[in-house]
Amino acid sequence: MPLNICMVGYGMMGVWHTEALRRTDAVLHTVIGRRADAAAEFAQRYGYRRSGTSLGAALADPAIDVVILASPSEQHEAQAIACLQAGKHTLIEIPIAMSLAGAERVVAAGERSGRIYGLCHPMRFRREREALRARVQAGEEHIRHIAGRFFIKRLVNIGATGYRRSWSDNILWHHFCHFVDLGMFLFDFVPVRRVQGHLGTLHATTGIPMECTVLVETEADQTLLVHGSYHATWRLYDKLIVTDRDTYLFDILGGTLRTESGTVAIEGEQDNCARVTLDFLDAVKTGRAPLAAGPSVLPAMRVLQSVQDDWDARYGAQAIPGRPLA
Repeated sequence: MPLNICMVGYGMMGVWHTEALRRTDAVLHTVIGRRADAAAEFAQRYGYRRSGTSLGAALADPAIDVVILASPSEQHEAQAIACLQAGKHTLIEIPIAMSLAGAERVVAAGERSGRIYGLCHPMRFRREREALRARVQAGEEHIRHIAGRFFIKRLVNIGATGYRRSWSDNILWHHFCHFVDLGMFLFDFVPVRRVQGHLGTLHATTGIPMECTVLVETEADQTLLVHGSYHATWRLYDKLIVTDRDTYLFDILGGTLRTESGTVAIEGEQDNCARVTLDFLDAVKTGRAPLAAGPSVLPAMRVLQSVQDDWDARYGAQAIPGRPLA
C-alpha cells in the first residue's frame, strides 16, 4: 500500500528527497514550511496535495504515514520527538540533534515509539564503497586511516542552491557529522580510544566558529582526521581512505574515485542521497531497521560532543546562531 509522505522543509534537501520519492509509489501528501507562500509554491511545483506552516496540524492527520525532516538543523531534535510521539515513521536529516544529550533524547523517543526512524547519512550509502565495506567486515581488508576535507566560503548565509537562508549552519554538528559518522561506520564501530579537536572562535560577522579539526584514534589503532573551514575561497570536499590493500580518494565535487587501478566516475550527490530515501521507504514497508538507524549514529555524536565540550570549557557554553543551548 502506498505511503503518504509529509515533507518538512522546502530547501535543497526537501527537493532531493521529493525527487527521489517521485520515483516510487509514495504519495506526496503534505509539505510544511516556515512561509505559507513558499510551501504552497513548492507543493504546486512537485505535486503535494496540501501545504501549510503547522507541523502539529500535519502530525494530527491520521492519513500521514511518514515524515521527512528536511528542516534547519537546530529544529531536528524537537521535531523528531514530536513526530515519533505522534506515531509517525520519521526520516531525520543530518544531524539528529545539536548535542549528544539531544541525540539520546531522540533515540529514546524512537525506541519508545515502535516506529521506524532513521537518519539521512548519505556517506554510508555510497555504492562505490559497498565492496570495500564487505571486505572489511569479512576481515579481507583493514582500514588504517580515513581523512576528510570540507572547505567552503560561508561568510554570507547562502546555501548551495543560492538561496539566502533564515538559519545558520554549523561546521562541527552538520558538516563534520557526515565525516565522523562515516569513520565510525567503516571502522565497524570499534571503540574510540581518544578524541582531539579544535573548534574556532566566534567570527565577528557570522557569530559562529568557522574552522574545525577533529582527530579520532580507535582501540584498533585506526585514525580519522577531518578538517575544514567556512573561510575558503574555493570549495574542497573529498575523502581519502587508506587500507592495507589500496588507497581510495573520493572527490565528491569532481565526481571521481581514484585508486591504484586508476580513476573512475562516481554517482552524484543527489543520486547518492536518493539511496537514503529509498532505503527508508523499504525499511518502513518491510519493518526492518534502516541502514542509518537512530542508535547507530550515537558513536559519532559522542565524538562531536567531546570537541564541543572542549570549546565550552575554553569559551563558556553559550547559544550561537544555529545552535541554541540545550
